[in-house]
Amino acid sequence: MSSSRSTAVAPLALTALGVVFGDIGTSPLYALRECFAGSHAVPPTPENVLGVLSLIVTSLVVVISIKYVALVMRADNHGEGGILALTALVLPADKPAGTARTLLVLLGIFGAALLYGDGMITPAITVLGAIEGLTVATPVVAPYVVPISLAILAGVFAIQRHGTHRVGSLFGPVMLLWFVTLAGLGLIWIVEAPQVLGAVDPRHGVRFFLTHGWHGFLVLGAVFLVVTGGEALYADMGHFGSRPIRLAWFVVALPALLLNYFGQGALLLTDATAASQPFFRMAPSWLLVPMVGLATAAAVIASQALISGAFSLTRQAVQLGYAPRLTITHTSSQEMGQVYVPQVNALLAVGTMLIVLGFGSSTALAAAYGVAVALTMVITVVLLYTVAVERWRWPVAAAALVAGTFLVIDGAFFVANATKFLHGGWLPLVIGVGLLLLMTTWKTGRRLVAERLMARAVPYAEFVRGVETRPPVRVPGTAVFLTAQPGGTPPALVHNLQFNKALHRHVLILTMSTARVPAVDDAERIAVERIRDDITVVQARFGFMEDPNVPRVLDLAAAAGVAFDATDVTYFLGRETILSTRRGGMATWREHLFILMARNAVRATAFFGLPAERVVELGVQVEV
Repeated sequence: MSSSRSTAVAPLALTALGVVFGDIGTSPLYALRECFAGSHAVPPTPENVLGVLSLIVTSLVVVISIKYVALVMRADNHGEGGILALTALVLPADKPAGTARTLLVLLGIFGAALLYGDGMITPAITVLGAIEGLTVATPVVAPYVVPISLAILAGVFAIQRHGTHRVGSLFGPVMLLWFVTLAGLGLIWIVEAPQVLGAVDPRHGVRFFLTHGWHGFLVLGAVFLVVTGGEALYADMGHFGSRPIRLAWFVVALPALLLNYFGQGALLLTDATAASQPFFRMAPSWLLVPMVGLATAAAVIASQALISGAFSLTRQAVQLGYAPRLTITHTSSQEMGQVYVPQVNALLAVGTMLIVLGFGSSTALAAAYGVAVALTMVITVVLLYTVAVERWRWPVAAAALVAGTFLVIDGAFFVANATKFLHGGWLPLVIGVGLLLLMTTWKTGRRLVAERLMARAVPYAEFVRGVETRPPVRVPGTAVFLTAQPGGTPPALVHNLQFNKALHRHVLILTMSTARVPAVDDAERIAVERIRDDITVVQARFGFMEDPNVPRVLDLAAAAGVAFDATDVTYFLGRETILSTRRGGMATWREHLFILMARNAVRATAFFGLPAERVVELGVQVEV
């Protein structure tokens, strides 16, 4: 029994190598280099090399192995991970959203917004870091690093609409080759200077801080680059499960990373002049060009993982009501999670290209890279504390001790990175704040629209009484009225009866809501309420990882005994025209921003996949 489970886990672990570990797996390209040749570099003396390596080992063990792999990955939302899934866990249905709870949710949304900045910076820094390896072979190519990087990134974004399922099977083997190469190069140099293994002693890290003081603390900003990608382990948990990710980490990724960092350190112990490019200087000259090719492939895979993650995050944000309807295309018939969002792809492409042009090198980008990831990690710990106390029933003291320990470490990383604010650290924060503003504006605007519509909605009882008092002309077929406001007659139904003076033989009022779980079982999908024999209210629930499927809801309604003519269905939608007023609720400029977002949202017809020739839209004006 156990052997069959192992054989099932192993292929998933191989695939996880290609999707989950691309970001953290490409950190050796630039992380140690930034410690000894970056903006806050220290000389590559033997004491400094051992001190920095000690900090790297501690970071990988504590932040990734203990915090994320052993602890954070336990905080799954019905098998799904990621900061939005974690945010949904801290807002359970049976608790009122008080001020403290609202702040927690805002923190989670801000953390999600920061990941979009990461989705722009990661492709830029990894591809630049790989192509810069060519300058080790010949400085002549230095002026062409940026153009070559732009061309590769343009290709990466161009293929997104085709989906990654066709080449996804190659990601795992390529990354396995990458990690084996990391380990092999590291071992070669460890043999040359085995004393580098002494860095496993944490006292070297303590001595490094005591020797360098504040300057040594600033080096943490570069050390932090070795753990960027930790959020990916958690975010991709729903695709692979925790066991394959843990297996891939402890058996392949962690040993290979440690061996490579030790190898780079051993190289510096024997040749301090290699600090400008320790990774590529580890390779013999005949292997340099193939290494650049393999590093570029690993960088593309790392970029792909972040881009795909941004698509999935957008899908969750739309379902949770923090983003307007967008075009979401499924690129695989086997994997529900593989989606493509053209608007987000265009945004990431433009942002990444501008970042490459603006910064021009991976060293310059390193300053911008750590701030967003470090802050996201801090937010994750705050949310995790709430989950530990409320979901896992940990004693407050124990949860505070664990969360406090991680906060000290993550807080130190954040402060060290925040000192680089003026040198590029502002970029991901500006992106995060801007997206947080858009997401909260949309959420607040939709709430105000719902309140305005509900305030003037006709109660079901009053509508039925009007139909019975003045029976309208009945026409054959089924009318499905989609509405986002349960509890009141949809304005489209009222207006259709008022102006067309007719009512279909069967009327279904359909509301679609998003649950705070990734997926909802079909057995719990719908709730049916019969207003009259010919008028039925169907409330449908979908998880935030699912796409609303109206035909599926109608099939479930038919199975539940709702009588209607499935061969003659007309869908009625209310098309809202939103007007800015001084009624309060949002600042005027935010009202105009909300109106702009609403006008550019994908129409409900396309979003719900309704047949356009069977859709009737009835206009309604709403003042916010």
